[in-house]
Amino acid sequence: MSDLYTRLVAGVLFPLQERLKRHDTVRVRRAMEASQWWPRERIEALQLDRLRRLLADVGAHVPYYRDLFARQGFDPRALRGVADLQALPFLTKPLIRAHSDALRAGDAGALARFNTGGSSGEPLIFYIGAERVTHDVAAKWRATRWWDVDIGDREIVVWGSPIELGAQDRLRGLRDALMRTELLPAFEMSDERVDAFVARIRERRPAMLFGYPSAISHIALHAERRGVRLDDLGVKVVFVTSERLYDHQREIISRLFGCPVANGYGGRDAGFIAHQCPAGGMHITAEDIVVEIVDAEGRVLPPGQAGEIVVTHLATRDYSFIRYRTGDVGVLDDAPCACGRGLPLLKEIQGRSTDFVVAADGTVMHGLSLIYVVRDLPGVRAFKVVQESLALTRVYLVTGEGFDPAAVAAIEQGFRRRLGEGVTVQVEQVAEIPAERSGKFRYIVSHVPATAGAAAPAAVEA
Repeated sequence: MSDLYTRLVAGVLFPLQERLKRHDTVRVRRAMEASQWWPRERIEALQLDRLRRLLADVGAHVPYYRDLFARQGFDPRALRGVADLQALPFLTKPLIRAHSDALRAGDAGALARFNTGGSSGEPLIFYIGAERVTHDVAAKWRATRWWDVDIGDREIVVWGSPIELGAQDRLRGLRDALMRTELLPAFEMSDERVDAFVARIRERRPAMLFGYPSAISHIALHAERRGVRLDDLGVKVVFVTSERLYDHQREIISRLFGCPVANGYGGRDAGFIAHQCPAGGMHITAEDIVVEIVDAEGRVLPPGQAGEIVVTHLATRDYSFIRYRTGDVGVLDDAPCACGRGLPLLKEIQGRSTDFVVAADGTVMHGLSLIYVVRDLPGVRAFKVVQESLALTRVYLVTGEGFDPAAVAAIEQGFRRRLGEGVTVQVEQVAEIPAERSGKFRYIVSHVPATAGAAAPAAVEA
């Protein structure tokens, strides 16, 4: 049960803020809280109706899609089902860069400029309108409330995006104070800085944390090494997003904070795609998002098969994302969730395509096959694996007390057993492993395209 101040924020202050921004967030969230319980068929009918309206709208007002529909003879009014989307080509990051102005609706209102750093280091610049912001905020708000917390409950955000960090002016600081949310910058994770984070979390006693799983698990392990408890603070849930959540990270966070971990999947470009409910299901925001899973040739795959996640965001008429290739790998599920919600499920989110490695014989494997070799070794405090080529893989280790130098040879042998006996494995001990420019941390980076290997990833063995 939320306290009086939380009810004031969630029921009065935050809705007032959204109205001042001309965002219809409260109405959209309430509609989503009703539709989540609809049977799957009714949700699919809503999704199809919104898809028809979006395609008719962009066909009339967005130059890129007006020209595309004309060239292909595509008539949105003839859309019979979501599968008819397959008549349209994919939207890719290079296409957005090449046609940025043409993707903007001619009658679009004010648009906010955004960018993603991109795993390749080349930023993607795109724009978001008020409708998209409204629906994304409403989807996140709905998922937050699944866990018996709400806007206005004390919150710690562990984040590293320059967008949020650059917005910490006086007005934003006042807003955050009223909403009882506080940002801890995840760019620098030195021992001194993390000591301060742990102290602030203990002082703040938040009801929820939100951030990168790598950063929050690092803070939790640091507290454990210092002999500082975090499971006596009353934290109800830790929300993690923006990176793959590994099983060992979930275990660390849950054990040391004494609460469940709720995974979320999405991005600035693709939107809030899926959120985990207390029953464990990763529910797709189907009222706003159409998800397709495609193979390397672009063919749509059925539930249960792994492929690239392709997203159509139904609230993007001002700057459209239709059949957008995310570069992420996932699996759809056609089974219902035990919670009773009719929203469809993502069975797995396997990570970025660059989270896969390719053996010398062409076999594609998830990076977990290498992570298992390193992560449980005594004295290994942090690591990063970079596959430079089929012939060379580098392993960076931050080690501490209890590390046996003989483990280096074991790592090399374990990696060659998976990648090929002729592969060079170079292990380097370093003082620290910096995060990406966004503040995220990636355990696995491969510069070898997965398409250079087999058609399907090999099974991962622990």
